[in-house]
Amino acid sequence: MSEDNPMTKAQAATRPVLPKRFYDKAVAVEHEGEQESGFTIHLDGRPLRTPAKALLILPDADLADAVAAEWQAQADVVDPATMPLTRLANSALDTVAADPGAVAGEAARYAGSDLLCYRAEEPDGLVERQNEAWDPVLDWARADLGLRFNLAGGIVHVGQPDETLARVEALLTGYAPLPLAGLHVITTLTGSVVLALAVAEGRLDAEAAWRAACVDEDWQISLWGEDAEAMKKRAAAWRDMEAASRLARLR
Repeated sequence: MSEDNPMTKAQAATRPVLPKRFYDKAVAVEHEGEQESGFTIHLDGRPLRTPAKALLILPDADLADAVAAEWQAQADVVDPATMPLTRLANSALDTVAADPGAVAGEAARYAGSDLLCYRAEEPDGLVERQNEAWDPVLDWARADLGLRFNLAGGIVHVGQPDETLARVEALLTGYAPLPLAGLHVITTLTGSVVLALAVAEGRLDAEAAWRAACVDEDWQISLWGEDAEAMKKRAAAWRDMEAASRLARLR
């Protein structure tokens, strides 16, 4: 499409204006404060703050190094779309920390319609793939977390035990803001709070959880092939999944 096309001009006008890169060096630095210790990110010696002006303090040196690497990798402008760890850490410290109960409750509601509980009745190949990917995770959730789920064939809603719903919310409430933010993102990306808990508790790594979440989509791809635009969106979602999984595993 030509740059002279009115639609192109309109789209360009609605794009956010990204700030120019204003620093030379981004590094992780150990922070020892009176109230909180950890690691901060320094941009040319100045500590990085969240959009709400809180000092960005991370509990893990490797995570801090990864956030610093996102800032160091920026070119002429600073593009938040390419900085999933930074965006998620900001959200955790500015939003989740302010009301963790609300975030836990929102994620817990997915337990009432968790992806893993809704099974295809045909074709046999898809049924088999779902069973192989999802049954072991539900077995783990029952044995290790005390979560019992009812399964349904097709898309007809199936109710879940009240004790399961309460138990999921109690589990999520026990997480600190950073891992809770990661859990929330995984839940919304996959449609499964069970997969999110499996990542946070070390039962699945990010790739295994992502494969489980994409069983239905991958089945369709095997039949009809890939759609370029859909795969682009999936790649962006996977980057967010990787970042969220890193935070969810924090202790």
